[in-house]
Amino acid sequence: MTIPVPAVMITAPASGQGKSMVTAALARLHRNAGRKVRVFKHGPDYLDPMMLEVASGQPVYQLHPWMTGEHECRWRVAEAAREAGLILIEGAMGLFDGDPSSADLAKLLGIPALPVIDAGGMAQTFGALVQGLAHFDPELSVYQVIANKIGSPRHGDMLKEGLPQGISLLGAIPRSEAMHIPDRHLGLLQPAELDNLDQQLDAAAAVLEAAGLAELPKAVTIAPVEPVKPEALLKGVRIAIARDLAFSFIYRANTDLLTAMGAELYYFSPLADSQLPQADALWLPGGYPELHGSTLANNIAMTEAIREFYESGKPILAECGGLMACAEELSDKEGVVHQMLGLIPGRSTMEKRLQGIGLQSVTTDEGELRGHTFHRSSLDTPWQPVARAWKQAGTVGEAVFCEKGLVASYFHGYFPSAPALVAALFRGQPLTFHTDTEKTHA
Repeated sequence: MTIPVPAVMITAPASGQGKSMVTAALARLHRNAGRKVRVFKHGPDYLDPMMLEVASGQPVYQLHPWMTGEHECRWRVAEAAREAGLILIEGAMGLFDGDPSSADLAKLLGIPALPVIDAGGMAQTFGALVQGLAHFDPELSVYQVIANKIGSPRHGDMLKEGLPQGISLLGAIPRSEAMHIPDRHLGLLQPAELDNLDQQLDAAAAVLEAAGLAELPKAVTIAPVEPVKPEALLKGVRIAIARDLAFSFIYRANTDLLTAMGAELYYFSPLADSQLPQADALWLPGGYPELHGSTLANNIAMTEAIREFYESGKPILAECGGLMACAEELSDKEGVVHQMLGLIPGRSTMEKRLQGIGLQSVTTDEGELRGHTFHRSSLDTPWQPVARAWKQAGTVGEAVFCEKGLVASYFHGYFPSAPALVAALFRGQPLTFHTDTEKTHA
């Protein structure tokens, strides 16, 4: 039975228009009004979902037709529709940017797009921009728009008067400190690093309410979708997962899958703990080890525990920040060098520019693990990769290193895209990697 639910894709003509904070503030506004709000994020992103979870009080999952698969996109939204009074999806980049784009996802789900446009320094051109976004793709529904960072009420009126026929202004948001969240080189600060985030989200919600954004979007009809039930390939396997301010880039769907496959998950902090949980496998996810180099280097007991785990030959997955921590040394943004775990010979170094970004996949005989890369550090090591990821664009991507039970790469995997591969990795089973048509064993 189909379910009607108010739903909208919050997007923009480009990055930097303020859509992340608008999405969070809208979620908090409707949550404070007593509605159950479910929020999703289009594409690979760890930091925005953290804030969106705080704003909505509900779990946030990624949706991306290539990375997560079209079926999973439909299923997650259908599951949310069964309980939610509002569904918000935060887009990525500009509305038509990327492959698949936010527009592609909106069309797949049958959900209209709601552009957020930074109107600073703009008057009648605002209407022309809206005209282009609304009519560039006739299959995409756009019936409302949000003006952000207006200079005055009169400015907002001018923008409203200049809109093309059939498009209304949901609201015009004034400049406000409540609408600003500080960021760093990989995105927003993590909620645990921000004081009074709840109070700021409430203040941002009040700004939106005063700007007329309390109106619910139109209801759309969501059809039920059958879930894919994974096999219990990790039954009884104990996995220790690093999770703290240095290691926090973890897709909720990844841990959900591990649990659904029967794994027992135990979390620990490489920053604060002195020993590992009793475990059969170890996962060092991405994050910000470069911001905590001194603390990690000085936690000798944890360093020794992880080295001992590595020497035992048990499986270890190290992704991006986890890879950096596995090197002998880490050179941070200031050029200060910190001693790391020493599992991989060489040094990771923070660079001034991005070193890797975009969608990639790693393929083995057990399947194709899809995901992405996004990092500003480089790794100088004598180790030779056993394989490389493959970029969605069709060229060679990130190196994959394997030694004993360690699998390490700058690549971040989306586990539900290849459950059998993930299960084999955490069970320590040999993997045959493919780079395009080549095969390598590890």
